[in-house]
Amino acid sequence: MNEQQRKEMDQVRQKDPKNNLERIKDKSTDEFMKYFETTYQPPNMRDAQRRRKKDVDVHYDFTIPEEMEGVGEDRKYLIRTYGCQMNEHDTEVMAGIFETMGYEPTKQAEEADIILLNTCAIRENAENKVFGEIGHLKSLKRENPDLILGVCGCMAQEEGVVNRILQKHPFIDMIFGTHNIHKIPELLKEAMFSKEMVIDVWSKEGDIIENLPRSRKGKIKAWVNVMYGCDKFCTYCIVPYTRGKERSRLPEDIIQEVRHLAAQGYKEVTLLGQNVNAYGKDLDLDYGLGDLMDDLHKIDIPRVRFTTSHPRDFDDRLIEVLAKGGNMLDHIHLPVQSGSSDVLKIMGRKYSREDYMELVRKIRAAMPDATLTTDIIVGFPNETEEQFQETLSLVEEVGFEAAYTFIFSPRENTPAAKMRDKVSMEEKKERLQRLNALINKQARETMETYENEIVHVLVEGESKNNPDVLAGYTKRNKLVNFVGPESAIGNIVPVRITKAKTWSLDGEMAETTVGVKE
Repeated sequence: MNEQQRKEMDQVRQKDPKNNLERIKDKSTDEFMKYFETTYQPPNMRDAQRRRKKDVDVHYDFTIPEEMEGVGEDRKYLIRTYGCQMNEHDTEVMAGIFETMGYEPTKQAEEADIILLNTCAIRENAENKVFGEIGHLKSLKRENPDLILGVCGCMAQEEGVVNRILQKHPFIDMIFGTHNIHKIPELLKEAMFSKEMVIDVWSKEGDIIENLPRSRKGKIKAWVNVMYGCDKFCTYCIVPYTRGKERSRLPEDIIQEVRHLAAQGYKEVTLLGQNVNAYGKDLDLDYGLGDLMDDLHKIDIPRVRFTTSHPRDFDDRLIEVLAKGGNMLDHIHLPVQSGSSDVLKIMGRKYSREDYMELVRKIRAAMPDATLTTDIIVGFPNETEEQFQETLSLVEEVGFEAAYTFIFSPRENTPAAKMRDKVSMEEKKERLQRLNALINKQARETMETYENEIVHVLVEGESKNNPDVLAGYTKRNKLVNFVGPESAIGNIVPVRITKAKTWSLDGEMAETTVGVKE
């Protein structure tokens, strides 16, 4: 912060000696709601479902406003991230913006001058964690009135969440959504000098902002966003409302970013999108994810992954490109959600069990050794035991090697949240246990096939459980722990597997790569 900025802040404090927490406490609920109604325009769920493709503006002119340059000098920031890889990527961008303004990162809340909670709205448990953390931060705010507290991410796009923060947690200084990350400098300026809570969550969902700074974790693996939003409107999912309509980055911008990462020595990139294989459908180009992957196939970077895909958009062109091998990996995360066609129809997934199995057949025909993982929801409203059994049989038939499994969590304003449900929570938990037991069995059996085999491992660093052991992943995303030299970190090395566990492999450095199993 320069001398002029310090003078401005001192002037604000002199005019208003009460700290922010006390000032907000003095406001009545009616005053809050009046302010809320005049400054915040929540997403209209009905309008969202009727939306159509619109032109997307792409901006390449991001800069830090002159008055915010250096504002973070001798100051620290902390971002706590909840949820998916997209949130992790958003956090990297926010961190990059803060560091461009002069802030330094910290892991200690007591040291921070600004704390952001980058939130997830997919499940109720994630929301509960965030509101629990907001409660813990209240004492820090009381001890340090100049501390800036912010809530951002998907939860911030929900009208009910913003209302709850306004009414029960008025010490929060700023709330912004997933489309407004590039506005952090101006939002922060307003939060630092304003007497009001700053809310900016749904201004314009259609823009794509390029050239944003990023503070990536490490120099080995990188996230690359290729598209934003989702147009599928599954009946249980809040994402189309919180993340907005599907909009794709231009191919040349993505390819340039991956080339830059390759030049920096990164060994793996993961392409991100809420529905990543719908990439390109909103562009006036005959160019989809398969075409993009084919272009990335030519770049000298060892591994290229993508997540998360939707079975409806997984086309033959993408399968054809993945089958070329090389840096195209044959680990495919393909969420099915249910093995029952009837349940899939109520979920609004717009494919049947038979459609999904036909897609699996095509993938297996092109890539016989492909690893398939998935997402499954247990206990969707009124799911019968017979329908659940169809899910179990599909898991066995496909041979999933891992799965993210969840009990259905109703999200406010989604169609599924309004469905009457006759299935008890006890029964849902029992079904989840049975499903997990099957997934664990299949995972263990797959892992056992790796014993005495040699695999290529991208070494990420020390094991979380043992600093004397290195850890990394195979091309098929199997975690491997082994003893090796520190010089192996950041490289792809051959490892002989000595012991298989359910979710990881133990091994030792190998001197040969003959007979490698990926």
